Amino acid sequence: MKYVYTYILSNYSRNILYVGVINDLERRMFEHKCEKGSVFCSKYKLTDLLYYENYGYMIDVINREKQLKRWHRKWKWNLIKAHNPKLKDLSAEWFDEETMQNINACKYVKTIHGH
Repeated sequence: MKYVYTYILSNYSRNILYVGVINDLERRMFEHKCEKGSVFCSKYKLTDLLYYENYGYMIDVINREKQLKRWHRKWKWNLIKAHNPKLKDLSAEWFDEETMQNINACKYVKTIHGH
């Protein structure tokens, strides 16, 4: 079964949260780390995956995303901390050294060209 995901991102200083939905979480995290795909996430450098849930059906994940977006900030933090108390980037180990170099190259090119 192919899963769909709702996920919560944050930035390095952990002061902004973003809730999203996607069908390929690893690919989407690569995009977020390259600061591509979402203007909001790029602007605030939301590249760290703090929490995610998987579902079998898109309707379920969309409903969950809507629910999480309505939650108070404190409730979201409580959910994240219950599953990820150290607030570590859950996707940090998904990418090997070569991939991380590509991500860093992506950011470097973006900085130079202003895209």
